[in-house]
Amino acid sequence: MASITLMFAVTLAVILLVSFREIRERNQTTLEHYVASYTLKQTTSTNKSQSLNDTVPKEDKTDLQLATFYAVALREDGTVLRVDNAGKSLFTEEELVKLAKQLISENKTEGQTATLSYMIASKNGYMLVAFMDNTVSEGGLKTMLRNVVVVGSIAIILLFVISIYLSKQIIKPLAENDQKQKQFISDASHELKTPLAVISANAEMLAKEIGPNEWLSNIQYENQRMDDLVKQLLHLSRAENAEVVMEKVDLSRIVTGEMLAFESLAFEQGKALQYDVKENIQITGNQSQLTQLTSILIDNAIRHATGNEIDLELSQQGHTVILSVENEGKTISLEDQQHLFDRFYQVDKVRNSEGHHYGLGLSIAKAITQNHGGNIEVFCHNNKIKFKVTLFQKFNIFQSSFNKSSV
Repeated sequence: MASITLMFAVTLAVILLVSFREIRERNQTTLEHYVASYTLKQTTSTNKSQSLNDTVPKEDKTDLQLATFYAVALREDGTVLRVDNAGKSLFTEEELVKLAKQLISENKTEGQTATLSYMIASKNGYMLVAFMDNTVSEGGLKTMLRNVVVVGSIAIILLFVISIYLSKQIIKPLAENDQKQKQFISDASHELKTPLAVISANAEMLAKEIGPNEWLSNIQYENQRMDDLVKQLLHLSRAENAEVVMEKVDLSRIVTGEMLAFESLAFEQGKALQYDVKENIQITGNQSQLTQLTSILIDNAIRHATGNEIDLELSQQGHTVILSVENEGKTISLEDQQHLFDRFYQVDKVRNSEGHHYGLGLSIAKAITQNHGGNIEVFCHNNKIKFKVTLFQKFNIFQSSFNKSSV
């Protein structure tokens, strides 16, 4: 919308500038014809029209006949030979002579002063300073400017209203489809909980009766995978749709707690957690969701890190809080980065399909971040991947609502 408005405004400005230039050029051309046809023998407006030769175009003759001219003829020594003030009282002869001498002394040949265009030319034995009154043309230009501003403003407002309406109509089906997807995920997750629990219970009872069995183990393994998927779907549904309770929490303590909880897992995989957590960073948020957010980022880094170190940092700049997790890893393409936070999106589909991860973790992280009025970004450089979460101490509920609606 901003680009359309800018283009419209630029178009109006160009129209005005072109019109202004054309009017000035036409006035100057008319004045040139007047100077060319001027003789000291002119005494009336009738003589003026009769003195125009055939080299003057017809439309310019009309301009000459309609325009108001003033002229001062002087000798080289400054002696005034004649003053023509068109029989008007707008300027006295003294004023015209004074202005003419001033322009000659300034060595000017043509230009504009106040509402007058002027031109200085050497004639047969004298200097001619000719003036043309631009009051009418300038007034017309001002009227056009006013009309363009008024009509243009109305047009821009109408364009703005129409664009908002059309945008809503275009976005409405997409928003409805997204909402239906979220509702389906929520409903399906709840519906699957019961049969999965029944299958798990029956498999355990059967295992007690028949003992170890390859087929039964496969059933239990796949049932556990389905149970993990359903739990992640429920987490995503709650993060995207549920109203969360916000309170003042110690984010430093939350991040430190999760970091300590994952240290043993990282150690088992030969990786070390390096951390720089500033103490006593307080924000308004939901403790459970912020804990889950931190857990997702650390777990994601441990699983995908190709190096031995994972860097975690929590810092504060004014009222802005930044949580970042960085690790060495396979570079993520720009295309993958654009979809990294989409539901079920996996960069390494083969590897992730073998475990209990279904491309929902970062979607949940994004939903939690937006619930808190913040944003999450990914950066890739020098074979390092960095996830950066930006939060604000002064939580804005309206910003949160806006972010959720734009998911």
